[in-house]
Amino acid sequence: MSGTFVGMPAFPRAARDAVRDTTLRGNLRHATHTIRDKRAKAVAELADWQQLREAGKRIKDDTLRHLDRYLVQLEESVTAAGGVVHWAADADEANRIVAGLVKATGESEVVKVKSMATQEIGLNEALAVEGIRAYETDLAELIVQLGDDRPSHILVPAIHRNRGEIRDIFLEKMGGWGRPAPDGLTDTPADLAEAARLHLREKFLRAKVGISGANFMVAETGTLVVFESEGNGRMCLTLPETLISVVGIEKVVPTWQDLEVFLQTLPRSSTAERMNPYTSMWTGTADGDGPRTFHLVLLDNGRTAALADDIGRQALRCIRCSACLNVCPVYERAGGHAYGSVYPGPIGAILTPQLRGTTSEIDASLPYASSLCGACYEVCPVAIDIPEVLVHLREKVAGQGGRGHRLEKAAMKAASWAMDRPAVMAAGERAAARTRALHPERPPGARAWTDSRDLPELPEAPFRDWWKKNRT
Repeated sequence: MSGTFVGMPAFPRAARDAVRDTTLRGNLRHATHTIRDKRAKAVAELADWQQLREAGKRIKDDTLRHLDRYLVQLEESVTAAGGVVHWAADADEANRIVAGLVKATGESEVVKVKSMATQEIGLNEALAVEGIRAYETDLAELIVQLGDDRPSHILVPAIHRNRGEIRDIFLEKMGGWGRPAPDGLTDTPADLAEAARLHLREKFLRAKVGISGANFMVAETGTLVVFESEGNGRMCLTLPETLISVVGIEKVVPTWQDLEVFLQTLPRSSTAERMNPYTSMWTGTADGDGPRTFHLVLLDNGRTAALADDIGRQALRCIRCSACLNVCPVYERAGGHAYGSVYPGPIGAILTPQLRGTTSEIDASLPYASSLCGACYEVCPVAIDIPEVLVHLREKVAGQGGRGHRLEKAAMKAASWAMDRPAVMAAGERAAARTRALHPERPPGARAWTDSRDLPELPEAPFRDWWKKNRT
């Protein structure tokens, strides 16, 4: 599996290919509609949902404003509890730190909890270069890894696969990674889950090193928190002798009281559950209980740059619930791979260009991967105004120039000049009306518009002439 998404075609080209895949569109439509319908019912159970949403927003905003202070407090708390904190400015540094820590144990394999941060930095591939094999233990991540594929959804990485495809992947690839799939494996969910359980159990019992991310870090105690639904995370967090957690610096919250808000909103907004089946929390190390060694790698990798943007920084509120993906009409039709990032959908369209910049073609195209319908903002449990950030980033991309943006800028400048001069504007309107029979239905350079809509028909006379004749 390739860990890099940069170098893929820009979103418009990738999406054009994706929408032709009828199987993909069917898989996505069924999955996203099912998840969002269940989420709506779970959220409706809470009379104070909007108050919780506002509380989550304020907690995150306050934390981001004072992030330097809370990160120092977190480091002190983790260290006091027996852990070791490492700071990584970018992906390369984070990968070097983790590879060095694994090598120091003498081990050549690790088990992993589902982690967006480790996908973001391409950790699995970096470890492979160092001779270390990383095993994904989340069911969907296992499917993606065995299929030499890429995640296409924040919560359900294999959402683009159906049961038949998953069965075929297990039968063909599972044996190359460990225990093979049982003969005669069917595509029923129970059989597929059992095949994965048997395959992974030997890895849980053998691995000496576990790698995780975290949904939250509590600054006052140094506690890390992982939400999951399968129990694989609990196995990775408790059985290995060494635990390494790679976490983005924005995941810190000040206190346990702050965490209580997200314990209510994240499960409902992501899996439509009142409480997720497994909430694992750990604070440093303890004799005879869990890993003997704990390392926390705090990852920047563009987050500080995003924090400096007054409008864009709200993307760092994200708690990775994926609700915005499940309501997005663009994501539903194009799928996650078209975004060229481990963060697909609306949140990826604003987070990725801030973390990676907009110099590449794919990153510059992401702010335009939206209809600006606003559904993403309505469901966001921390009230990220994604449409506002999209427009803000589009302005930045346009400011970089490029042929299309230069032509648009020249056209807007010419229009501004004409509209500032009533006589010129009036003459242009009359000329356009008198020559309307000669106008082509599809003017050169307007194909993106005319392929899906008709140009409005010009009237016989400009409005100002009609008004002068009929209302004077």
